[in-house]
Amino acid sequence: MSIFDTEINRRHTSSYKWDKYPENVLPVWVADMDFQAAPPILEALNKVTQHGVFGYSRCPDELNEVMIERLRTRHAWEIDKNWMVWLGGLVPAIGLAIRAFTQVGEGVMTAVPVYHPFMIEIEMADRELQKVPLKLENERWTLDFEAIEAAIMPKTKLFLLCNPHNPVGTMFTRDELQRLHEICQRHGIVVCSDEIHCDLILDDTKKHISYATLSPEAAQNSITLLAPSKTFNLAGLGCSLVVIANEELRAKFVRTKAGLMPMLSAYAYEAALAAYRDGASWHEELLEYLKANHDLLLETVNQMKGLKMRSLEATYLAWIDTRDTGLTDVAKRLEEAGVGINDGAIFGEPGFIRLNFACTRATLEEVLRRMKTVFV
Repeated sequence: MSIFDTEINRRHTSSYKWDKYPENVLPVWVADMDFQAAPPILEALNKVTQHGVFGYSRCPDELNEVMIERLRTRHAWEIDKNWMVWLGGLVPAIGLAIRAFTQVGEGVMTAVPVYHPFMIEIEMADRELQKVPLKLENERWTLDFEAIEAAIMPKTKLFLLCNPHNPVGTMFTRDELQRLHEICQRHGIVVCSDEIHCDLILDDTKKHISYATLSPEAAQNSITLLAPSKTFNLAGLGCSLVVIANEELRAKFVRTKAGLMPMLSAYAYEAALAAYRDGASWHEELLEYLKANHDLLLETVNQMKGLKMRSLEATYLAWIDTRDTGLTDVAKRLEEAGVGINDGAIFGEPGFIRLNFACTRATLEEVLRRMKTVFV
């Protein structure tokens, strides 16, 4: 039995994920795993609690060193400590990037379907949202470079990239990223690369490529968003890292951030340090568990009438095509059957659902049993 088979009751804990629904509904929507954090993380958090003083904190030198070494060994990316900006959340980093690198009314482009805060943050900042659809090529979602090029206008100043992609699960290849870089470089467009899912690789034949490692020019024309939150289930602690090689872009970002973002807590820093320094064996076991959940989900969903799921390269978020069911109220019907999912419409693609399979095998099996009552 795996440690990830342990059922942890999250109801009535003010859980954003679990307390959204009544008790007869199993929530498999928001990107939040149902697994307890790795023991080294729990020990680190206990140590902070036992100390008992919760004043302002600075980033531990060791965390910077561990992160620099991690990016060197896992991503072949040599970064400088001065390029690193820690802040309390990846979504705020997206909002700051939009405000730092564009003006009101200018265009921010992204490929849809996509993680919905991309679109929300663009619109909340009074920038023009420029959506370009992803395309399905050989049963794999990828960027439509011709459509991207055609949609660019003089006012397009920023491209929001999600890699690995949420919700379709693609890890873009070096060639794909290089094509995007050539387009953005030619048009003077800065790339903000959200790589928060980069350590959740399900397909062992694939490798995550950080956009900034393409070339010195790509590094100077981009910023990279990272965090331990998805990989180590620490989203509620609010700890993210923005890596910005370009001094001018970094100065704009830090200036925009000033006074708007709180300092991170000792809990956030120490949890991140423990995760990155001591969480390797837990992470390895997690990936094996997620791969097995993915395979069970893939096989079972594709046997259900009207549903189509394509194999994911990364993430624990399944993107399921429901268009052949002929139903327009899939989310509602699933909720009535006791399953809470994300409707694809919020990601810019109606006719799909997103399902989080980072749950116990028993929970996933019950979710699938309930889904079969809808898609018979």
